[in-house]
Amino acid sequence: MYRYIAFAALCMAAMPAHAGELGAMKAESIDLAGFLGVVYYTPEEDGYRVVTTIAQGEAGLPVRFVAILTENQKVALSVPGKLGESDQIVEILRVGGKLVVSPHPIDGIVVSSPKPAVD
Repeated sequence: MYRYIAFAALCMAAMPAHAGELGAMKAESIDLAGFLGVVYYTPEEDGYRVVTTIAQGEAGLPVRFVAILTENQKVALSVPGKLGESDQIVEILRVGGKLVVSPHPIDGIVVSSPKPAVD
């Protein structure tokens, strides 16, 4: 129950969804074909720790995705479209020391592959 309250509070505190730069600890709302959520990041020693929490509609169970992005890396979240429709995509890119959240794929930017995890 408390997770839902915290998730709802975070959604209400978030800024409206649009492509743009995101500041540290400043949440931005996202809408992925009915999956609603927020994205924020914190600077860490090894990169930006990007946290994305989404839920299907207002009553759906929240799901959290966490990634560490170094310079020139990106991560994408997508929801498949219905038959004959395109997928819904949100891309999160770290470039120039900034984090950019875009509701559309970001073309023309060369990014590196994530480094494999070391156990």
